[in-house]
Amino acid sequence: GKLSQNITIQGQDILNRIKNNNEKAIFISGHFSNFELMAMQLDKFGLKVGAIYRPLNNIFLNVIMEKIRRKYICKNQIKKGIGGLKELIKLNNEGYSTALMIDQRVSQGIKSDFFGEKAFTTTIPAQLAKKFGIPIIPIFIERYESLKFRIKIYDPINFSRDSTIESITTQLNKTLEKMIVNNPNNWIWTHNRWK
Repeated sequence: GKLSQNITIQGQDILNRIKNNNEKAIFISGHFSNFELMAMQLDKFGLKVGAIYRPLNNIFLNVIMEKIRRKYICKNQIKKGIGGLKELIKLNNEGYSTALMIDQRVSQGIKSDFFGEKAFTTTIPAQLAKKFGIPIIPIFIERYESLKFRIKIYDPINFSRDSTIESITTQLNKTLEKMIVNNPNNWIWTHNRWK
């Protein structure tokens, strides 16, 4: 469709490698411009991906949004929360990668440095990286010329299994900070995580 002509992906070779070698990864991003594009493009690319999302507060809208997400974005939608991690582990065992935003507000997370302040941060990427020994791949989505998007896929980060949940999580926050600092206008972030 028209949308795909407006999307440029930098670093496709990284995705190709994962796909061709049947590997798994944990794709992380922040709420940049059109962040639903991350899961959508990975899915389109032919990668098996489970995407974590935060259900909308409006229950009625959420039902509609879930249908849209499953149909257009990514078939495997995983609700954020305790049950979500179980489902992720199950999908990982079946060869699925994971996609999630690491700047979501989380109930179960740890306080980790984010722009010099402590912010509640999800430990899901760290837990999966440690459990499965799989790389974490940051993705930055940039919107330009009003309707064009550039998706930049960064080199995979491999953590050793003896890295701590805390150290992995801190490093991922630093990665996110760099993306935000390079392009603050693209960061959409409506809730206060420094509570």
